[in-house]
Amino acid sequence: MRIRVDDIVEVISGDDKGVRGRVLRVDRKEGRVVVEGVNVVLKHVRPSRQARQGGRLSKERPIQMSNVMLVCPSCDRATRVGARFLPDGSKVRYCKKCNANIGVISPPRKRVTQKA
Repeated sequence: MRIRVDDIVEVISGDDKGVRGRVLRVDRKEGRVVVEGVNVVLKHVRPSRQARQGGRLSKERPIQMSNVMLVCPSCDRATRVGARFLPDGSKVRYCKKCNANIGVISPPRKRVTQKA
């Protein structure tokens, strides 16, 4: 799973197809993400001690991770994401369309450094 919190993603299927938003939460065990402004539902709340006035709250619900694609910051298109090791041994995410680095996954390690 190459999607992280604060990434910009685009929904590729469902009612909100084509909508872009920021990832608020990732549930790796269930394979779901919560995206800002996507899959918004109304939750009815009764009056109680915590919520003095009842009403309807709009709330984002999780969607399947397979229904979103990461938007590359450099080419601004929804793309597949790969992982590779740089010559210094650090592991990074990269855009499969423009081949640009998106972000570091893990810092450099000595045993995977490549010989120059």
